Order: sequence, then structure tokens, then C-alpha cells
Amino acid sequence: MDVFQILLNGVVLGALYACIAIGFSLVWGVLNVINMLHGSFIILGGYLTYFAWHFTGIYPILILPFVALVLFVLGYILQHLFINKVVTSPVLTTLTLTFGLDMILYNLMTVYFTATPRRVTLDLGSISIGDIFLPVDRLLGMALALILTGLLYLVMRGSRIGRAIVAVRMDRQAAALMGIRVNHVYAVTFGIGALMAGAAGAIFAMVFPVTTNLTGVFLGKAFVVCVIGGLGSVPGALVGGLALGLIESVAGYTIGPQNAITVGFLLMLFLLVVRPTGLIGVKGYE
Repeated sequence: MDVFQILLNGVVLGALYACIAIGFSLVWGVLNVINMLHGSFIILGGYLTYFAWHFTGIYPILILPFVALVLFVLGYILQHLFINKVVTSPVLTTLTLTFGLDMILYNLMTVYFTATPRRVTLDLGSISIGDIFLPVDRLLGMALALILTGLLYLVMRGSRIGRAIVAVRMDRQAAALMGIRVNHVYAVTFGIGALMAGAAGAIFAMVFPVTTNLTGVFLGKAFVVCVIGGLGSVPGALVGGLALGLIESVAGYTIGPQNAITVGFLLMLFLLVVRPTGLIGVKGYE
């Protein structure tokens, strides 16, 4: 029963990790931009969900689409006004720019929201089958994370903007010659990345407390998931997230929760050496 409990906890955690990392992976794979804002976007989504629920009493699942829309608009504006100006510059330039923007957003959230941990308390009880025990809010969070991941996959595979994003990712110049507005696609892609980050933050706030002190933690998780699964693809983020969740769950049980994060980073370093494209990544997107 301990084995089933550990695996179930790992799958739940992995689904949340996949949702956290998928927007980061998309932006990095398509724009070749390491978005240092990603962790702050996640926390902003969590805070907006908490305060909307706290002051209005609206069920957080109903708030989630509005939070995602706000983050999409914010991401689109930031990309269109700032990042598009240097998107073809070396990675260090865009990394420095997003780091500066992250510092601004982080400090604004710390000043106006404070760093006090906050959580949407749903009090949905728990499910137990024999010795296996799992809170319903975590199952709900896993379900929402998988639904959002699936919806993004359908958008990328079946919509016009999804095909445009894939085309720009494959060959920017050829896409421009075919009439695709590359800068607009870049802004939409960054907006989708922010949308997924905000939605992930909203889901995370239903399961665990959120605080601005976690921005770096979430950014680190996104890095690890991208390296494990592979850049720029929805399946890669899902595989990487589930792998990291299972590894941390097993490691936390066997060698202690304080060492679980270290094991995840060690796996990332190992894959960087033996398979830079990740488990299901594509060559050229290391």
C-alpha cells in the first residue's frame, strides 16, 4: 500500500509540475527566450485567485478562466512592448530583460500583496481506499492541470494559431515568407505561456499555500521539467512533469523529503550530459 500511495502522490504532483512548466517550455522552445518572469506569473495567478475568492466568495474554478485571461493579456503586452524588441538578440540579452521585468513584478507583488502565504481552502474532504489516502482538492488540482494541458495540446495541433506557432518554431524566416506575422505569433506564444502559468498558479493555490518566496522554486521546477521532457512540446512537458513528480515522491520516501529536490536536479544534470534534447525532445531544441 505504501508503494501505491507514493506513486499516486507522485502522479498528482507530476500533473501540477507539468502545468507549471508547460508555458515556460513553450516560450523557450518557440522564442528561444528563457522567461525569468515565469515564477512570478505563477504566483500572480495564485494571488489573484485567492483574493477574488476571499473577497467575493466565488468558487475558484469559476475564477480560473478570468485569471488566465488577465495573465494572457499581461504576457502579450510585455512581449509586444519590450521583449519583441530584442527577441532575435543573444539569449543573455533576453534573459537579462526578463530578469529585470521579473524583479519589478516580484517587488510589486511583495509590496501590495505581502509575502504572507495564502491558500484557497476548499475543505472538500478526502478519499481513502484501504490504506491509500488522498485529499479531494489534490485530485481536483490534478484533473484541472491535465485538462488544461490537454486543451493546450488541442490548440497547438488543431487551430490556426497553433499551426502558426509550430511553423515559426520550425523556421522563422520561412514562416515570415509564407505571410505569418512572426512578431504577433511571438506575442501570442508569450501570452499563452503567461496564461498557462497563471492557470497553474490558480490551481496550485487550491492545493498548497502560495507566496512570493516561491517564485524561484517554481522557476527551478520549470527548468528541470523542460530538461527532462524536452523543449517546446506539450507531451514533453507532461512527461517531464510526471517523471519529476514520481522521482521526488519516491526520493522523499526513501531518502527524506529534504533531499527530494536534489535528486530532481541531479537527474537534470545527467540528462544534460547524455540526452540534451530530453526524453522526447527534438534535436535542435536542446
